[in-house]
Amino acid sequence: MSVKDTISILVVDDTSVSRGLITSSLEEIGFKKIDFAKDGQSGLDHALRKGCHLVISDQNMPGMSGLELLAKLRSHKTTAKVGFILVSGKLDQSLIDDAKRHGANNVLAKPFDTAKMRACLKPMLGAI
Repeated sequence: MSVKDTISILVVDDTSVSRGLITSSLEEIGFKKIDFAKDGQSGLDHALRKGCHLVISDQNMPGMSGLELLAKLRSHKTTAKVGFILVSGKLDQSLIDDAKRHGANNVLAKPFDTAKMRACLKPMLGAI
């Protein structure tokens, strides 16, 4: 079995269009186990309750931002080492630095395509 068949990915975004675009790219790459959450709190709850290997989260969400979600994931023993990609339409150097400081594995600017998603995943998962 390949990594694409076994890795579980949680997509966290408050807009259905963005969730759909992320999910479509992941499916196009060949990932099979993709779930989603509509906000940071439900994403955190899902990760703690069901577990996952990778979280791909939007930054700008009501209630809990992507960076706040990342910090909370890193503070729990069971999710401290989960892979994390922060996605944002306003990706500037300050946000990139904050993401790295909080332990994000990578960042992805919106808009993106499947090739950019694949390139973003490559440092964590190798050639996929």
